Amino acid sequence: MNVLVLGCLWVLVGTATALMPMRYQYLPGFLLLLSAPVLIWKIGVAYGWLPLLLVTAAFASMFRKPLRALALWALGGRGESGP
Repeated sequence: MNVLVLGCLWVLVGTATALMPMRYQYLPGFLLLLSAPVLIWKIGVAYGWLPLLLVTAAFASMFRKPLRALALWALGGRGESGP
């Protein structure tokens, strides 16, 4: 299967996940978060560095809050403080 078809399926699954109630989003969102780097790498190998940068920017934009929470957790941070 073409890597762009897999990317399109990933986007459709992500959209369906976003439409679910929040309590049902955790598992599919986590699986999407884990599968994205592999898919991004395959797109980069197949199409070059510019599409790789664009897809990476889109991924970081979509998952900015979970990635920030994971980074804070990994660094031993306590999350948001203050207003």
